[in-house]
Amino acid sequence: MAEAQPQGTGKAAGGRSAQLAHTGLRHGWTTGACATAASTAAYTALLGGEFPDPVTITLPKGQTPSFALAVEELAPGRTAAMAGVVKDAGDDPDVTHGALVRATVRALPAGSGVVFKAGPGVGTVTRPGLPLDVGEPAVNPVPRQMMQEHLAEVARRYGGGPGATADVEVEISVDHGEEIARSTWNPRLGILGGLSILGTTGIVVPYSCSAWIDSIRRGVDVARAAGRRHVAGCTGSTSEKVAVALHHLPEDALLDMGDFAGAVLKYIRRHPVERLTICGGFAKLSKLAAGHLDLHSARSQVDKGFLAELARRGGADEALAGAVAEANTGLAALQLCAAAGVPLGDLVAATARDESLAVLRGAPVAVDVICIDRAGMVVGRAEPRGPGDTGQGSPLR
Repeated sequence: MAEAQPQGTGKAAGGRSAQLAHTGLRHGWTTGACATAASTAAYTALLGGEFPDPVTITLPKGQTPSFALAVEELAPGRTAAMAGVVKDAGDDPDVTHGALVRATVRALPAGSGVVFKAGPGVGTVTRPGLPLDVGEPAVNPVPRQMMQEHLAEVARRYGGGPGATADVEVEISVDHGEEIARSTWNPRLGILGGLSILGTTGIVVPYSCSAWIDSIRRGVDVARAAGRRHVAGCTGSTSEKVAVALHHLPEDALLDMGDFAGAVLKYIRRHPVERLTICGGFAKLSKLAAGHLDLHSARSQVDKGFLAELARRGGADEALAGAVAEANTGLAALQLCAAAGVPLGDLVAATARDESLAVLRGAPVAVDVICIDRAGMVVGRAEPRGPGDTGQGSPLR
């Protein structure tokens, strides 16, 4: 388990950190953070002969949690080293809570870099439309980057010099991961054989529905009390960064809405601000465009048939619309349309904006929407529209 970290400094009056503190729920750690800790410990033992326990890592936002090792094994002659960390999901009802995440590290010839391998319980990508190529282990880009950076630091610490990089194979496995994965969307997405190693911040945000919705309301209250006329509801930390970069909003104007788009819209309907920006991943906001107010994968799914109808509206022929309807993921549908010059991202953003205005029911709030991809690139935008403008409600519903 990782050592507990403070949930907030108490300095912020509003914004994401204040929302997190307000819930009173305990953070957890992603499978990506656990894999980073395990691989760092294993490589340290491979080079130095001893496992650090606990092992401390640095997360993308600067937090430095420490993880106790649940298992460790150094092969004779230091040909390989394995370390494992038990995932602690905090107060989040995560199916991977308590799973043992292992990393086995083996040296490779100089210049090989870090090569990732799917061990038992970690899936392999078999269909396009995900942020990894077909055939790759399901270790997502941010966890890969975290591991590469930490392994390079270990290489430098053990005499590799300032510019040293690690030349190793990293095999990530999760005990009982294939069984756990049956409770996830991995099989439907074509990730076969186990779980994905996930996480963009390293932290699992606990989602008690009632506590999180209450924190959204308190975030709106704080923003209004501070005189903020423009707030942004964001689905996560990446979309929050995009909203800040585009609109230069202060922290107390940021609402971490997570999957609860409806909670943001309904509360702002009763407590208006002049402008609301909604920023999030393309797939999540396509659910909002289709009329879903709860964007969680367990309660709403991306409707590719709906995306196909939007694509037709944007000029797609029947062949392209059919391909969109059969796409593996929302991202794959977006890529198909982008290649054909069909602005599916903008269409989703505009329809999500109009659905939001319908929920606001004439409240004096102008809404704009920004869709991003997993890397934080803007893939669709809809300019502000207020209650006096026409076009509220999805034309497809």
